[in-house]
Amino acid sequence: MPVRPTAAFPLLSALLTTALAATTLTACGSGSGSSPDTVKVSFKQSTDNSIKVMDDFLADVKKQFEKKYPGKKVELVPIKAPDSEYYTKLQQMLRSPKTAPDLVYEDTFLINSDITSGYLKPLDPYLAKWPDWNQFIDTAKTAAKAEDGKTYGVPDGTDTRGLWFDKGIFKKAGLPTTWQPKNWADILSAARTIKRKVPGVTPLNVYTGKPAGEAATMQTFEMLLYGTGDGSSDPLYDKASKKWIAGSQGFRDSLAFVETVYQEKLGTDVATALDPNIQTIVRGEMLPKGKLGIALDGSWLPQDWLKGSGHEWPQWSGELGLAYMPTQHGQAPGKVSMSGGWTWAVPAKAGNPDLAFDFIKTMQTKANAEKWYIANSGIAVRKDVAGDPSYASAQPGIKFFTDLVASTHYRPAYPAYPKVSTAVQEAMEGVTTGDTSVDKAASGYDDALKDATDNQVIKK
Repeated sequence: MPVRPTAAFPLLSALLTTALAATTLTACGSGSGSSPDTVKVSFKQSTDNSIKVMDDFLADVKKQFEKKYPGKKVELVPIKAPDSEYYTKLQQMLRSPKTAPDLVYEDTFLINSDITSGYLKPLDPYLAKWPDWNQFIDTAKTAAKAEDGKTYGVPDGTDTRGLWFDKGIFKKAGLPTTWQPKNWADILSAARTIKRKVPGVTPLNVYTGKPAGEAATMQTFEMLLYGTGDGSSDPLYDKASKKWIAGSQGFRDSLAFVETVYQEKLGTDVATALDPNIQTIVRGEMLPKGKLGIALDGSWLPQDWLKGSGHEWPQWSGELGLAYMPTQHGQAPGKVSMSGGWTWAVPAKAGNPDLAFDFIKTMQTKANAEKWYIANSGIAVRKDVAGDPSYASAQPGIKFFTDLVASTHYRPAYPAYPKVSTAVQEAMEGVTTGDTSVDKAASGYDDALKDATDNQVIKK
C-alpha cells in the first residue's frame, strides 16, 4: 500500500521533502518525451539493498521487450524510498512533462487521488484491444477504476493479510503451535503470555503512526476496524449518503487495541515502532531471527526470504505458523482480511504512452504474471494463473492467503482516502506514544476527517 513527517522532527521532514523532490527532478532528466524510442518505467525500489525482486523482474521484462520491439529501449527509473516518501516523489514527477515517466507503479490506495488531480491517462482504448484484459478478475479491475467509469491502471496482483506467528516462541511460551485466535482477546492473551514466559523477544507487532504510512492504516487499523460491528456495512465510508464515518465505537475500540499493545509493552519500543523502516526491520530482522512472536502483516512477506534476497530463510514455512485475523468478538463471519495491491499506470503527461502500454502487455503475459506473483508472494488477479496448479503449489502460504480473498475487504477507493488514512495514522500515533487518550484521538480524527473530506462526514 505522502512523506512521513513525525511530530518530533517537523523541520527534518520538511528538508527531506525538499531533498526528495530535487532528487526526483534530477533522476528523470529532461523528461519521458526526450526520445520517441525509449520508454521510461518508474517503480518503487525496496529500501533494503538486498531485496531485488522487482528490479530482477523488470530487468527480465526489459530484455523481452527490447527483443520483441527492435530499436525500442527501456529505461528503468527506480525510486528508492519508504512507501509514503515514494508517493510524494511520484506525484512530484507526474506534474510536468519534463519529469513524467511513461509508466509508473501506483498503489491502489492513491490512484484515485492521482486520477482526480489529472496525473493519469485513461487506459480504456488500450484495454478494449487487449484480449488478456478478460482474464483479470472483476474486483481487481475495480481497484483501478475511477468515479468517471474509466480505468486508469492494470493491476499486477493483489494481497491479503493475516497473523504470522513463531512456532518456536509459542512452544517456549506453552502456547499451541496450531494457534488460531477466535477474537482480539485471544491475540492479546497470547502476547501477554509470551511477554511473561519468553524474555528478550517482542510479543506482537502491529504497525502504527505516520512513519509507517499506509501500513499502519491498512495492516493494523483497518484489519481491526473491519472486524468490528456485524460486517454488514463499510465502517469507514457510508455509500448510501456518500459520506465518511466519524469516529465510531468500532473506531474507538480499534484505537484501544493499539493503545493496549504499546502501553502494556507488548509491541516494540515506541522509537522502533515509529521508525520509517519498521517494515524492513520486522521482515528482515525480527521474524527471521526469532525475535518476534506474532506479526499482523501481509501475504507478501516471503519475497524477502527467497534465495538471493540477502535474508534467505528457506525454512520459514516450518518455523512460522499462519492464522487468520479474527473479528473483534468472534462474531460472523469470524475472520477478516484487507486487500489492496498495485497497478501500472500511464501518466497523462507521458511522452510515449503507446510504448508504455506495450510494456504493460509484455509484463502481463500469463507466464510473466505467474512469475511475478510467485516472486513477490502476490495473490493472482488473472483467472488463468489462479487456476494453474503450479501457482497454487509454488510457495508455502499461497493457498492460505488466496483463500482469504473470500473474507477480504477493499479500502474506499475515493480521492479523499489518502487524507483520511493520514488522519487515522495521527490518531494511532497519539495513543501509541501515550500523548493522547483514545477519546481525544478519536475526537481529533473527527476534526481531521471534516477537513480532509470538505465536511462530508456522518456520525454513526
